[in-house]
Amino acid sequence: MTILIVLLSIALLIVLISAFKINPFLAFLVVSITAGIMLGLPLTKIAGSVEKGIGDILGGLVIIITTGAMLGKLVAESGATQKIAKVMMEVFGEKYIQWAMMLTGFLVGIPLYYGVGFVLMIPLIFSVVYRFKLPALYVGLPMLTALSVTHGFLPPHPSPAALVIQFNANMGLTLLYGFAVAIPAIIIGGPLFSRTLKKIPATPLASFKAVEIPDDQLPSSFKSFFTALLPVLLLALAAVVPLLIPADSVLINVAAFMGNPSIVMLIVLMVATWLLGTSEGKSISQVMGLYTDALKDIVMILLIIAGSGALKQILIESGVSNQIAGHLQGVQLHPLFLGWLIAALIRFCVGSATVAGLTTAGIIIPLMQSSGTNPNLMVLAVGAGSLMFSHVNDSGFWLFKEYFTLSMKDTFKSWALMETIVGVMGLLGVLLLNAII
Repeated sequence: MTILIVLLSIALLIVLISAFKINPFLAFLVVSITAGIMLGLPLTKIAGSVEKGIGDILGGLVIIITTGAMLGKLVAESGATQKIAKVMMEVFGEKYIQWAMMLTGFLVGIPLYYGVGFVLMIPLIFSVVYRFKLPALYVGLPMLTALSVTHGFLPPHPSPAALVIQFNANMGLTLLYGFAVAIPAIIIGGPLFSRTLKKIPATPLASFKAVEIPDDQLPSSFKSFFTALLPVLLLALAAVVPLLIPADSVLINVAAFMGNPSIVMLIVLMVATWLLGTSEGKSISQVMGLYTDALKDIVMILLIIAGSGALKQILIESGVSNQIAGHLQGVQLHPLFLGWLIAALIRFCVGSATVAGLTTAGIIIPLMQSSGTNPNLMVLAVGAGSLMFSHVNDSGFWLFKEYFTLSMKDTFKSWALMETIVGVMGLLGVLLLNAII
């Protein structure tokens, strides 16, 4: 009955948005409250759960998304993305641009949280799309596939890193095996799959469509690439410093502070304001005007993500994930496949890859230990399952839909199918590694 209620809630959300054209944020609120009632949450707790879900998801994303939008607007308007795209096309050529975008997404995705990487890379994607008149999904999906897979499969991202600890796995081996599993999944879900999406109409947000600037007026290659890569450099530095200095050094706390994604984005925005703004002849008033325009374009995105957080919280507090896991615990399947399946079903119901991974861990640990399953591979199996079935209760689904201004149908055909492809490929890769090692 619980699963049926979840399915009905998801169907209601799709109908309200697609058929009745209800604002997605309002639709999320209505469906969240309805789901809470049907799932038996006390009426006095439902409003609080909705508010908590909105607060929790925005608390972690609002600074990242707003500063990312400001940065994206400045990078676009200054000509930095035009310069980066020009250099990339000269190096790789239009024929191999998908592979260039995939490689960029993979390298950026290893240290960056998915949300940070998404808002940072979107201007680069759109610059290539507008400058060379290529299909948006054909160009963008390979990079975003790489970002998603690194987020779900590889430490030091939150869920894989936590699973390594809970499963008592080896961080280095998990990362090594993770590369072996992630790369084929990214290739198939990114460059190969996106070639089938060329005819899907996608119009990237106008905010990132900068006026074509003459080549002699573009910022230097150093300024352009340095600004784009600075978040990666700062996060990588924050990760390396603790490995090089004593644990009791004051620099440990400094590195932790500087490595917080919100702080990183704020620092990068300040540097970009100077490098691509004032040092290029723009006044502070002009730069702030660009930032204000950027925020106007993402208000609805923030509200939609907030709504997805409300629904996710209702589903979590109703105990949906635990009920699903309990039903599957006694099923006679290979432990790696079972870990993947539990994570996939929880992801489908609650929308969060992190929640799916961490919830699965508590259920699968006893079976993993009794069967002698390789803990490094179990981290990857659960991570692959946690990427499956992305749909309307996943904030990543809405980020992709709204930034590319896609219909619901086309978002399912592109984003949701891509996530399912990489989830299945991840499972196949894990099972193959298990047969080899």
